[in-house]
Amino acid sequence: MNEKSASYQSWLESFASEHGATAGTVHLQRGDDLFLVAALNIPPPLMAAVQHVPHGKGMAGLAQVRKQPVQTCNLKEDTSSDIKPGAKAVDARAAVAIPVLDATGRVRAVVGIAFTQEGSLAAERETSLMAAASRLPIADG
Repeated sequence: MNEKSASYQSWLESFASEHGATAGTVHLQRGDDLFLVAALNIPPPLMAAVQHVPHGKGMAGLAQVRKQPVQTCNLKEDTSSDIKPGAKAVDARAAVAIPVLDATGRVRAVVGIAFTQEGSLAAERETSLMAAASRLPIADG
C-alpha cells in the first residue's frame, strides 16, 4: 500500500466508524471511470471486481453520473439493476454511494459505506453523509 492509499484507508476507517458503518470503499475518478484507493471489510472476491468501476456502473457509478447519493435498503436482497450481484457478498444491509464533488460540481470521488441494519437512510442523514464525505482529502496527481 502506498502512502496515498494509506491516508485514504485511514480516512475511510474513521469515516465508517464515525457514521456507524461496517464496510466501505473510496474510489477516485480518473478520466471517466472510478478507481479503488481504500476498502474496509470488502470480501476478497469482490475486491477484484471493484478495483475499476466503469462510468455509470453499479452504485458507485450511478452516484458518479447522478451526482447524488445512491442507496439500497438491503444489499443482499436488492433486485434492482442498481446493485451488481457481487455486492451481495458484503456482510451488510443498507448501503449508500456518496459522490464527492469539487467546487465546480465535478465528481472527484465516490465514497461507499454499508451498515449492518437494513432500511432507507432519511434525506437528512444522506445530506449529512454527503457533507462529511466532501471532507475527503483528495491529492491531485
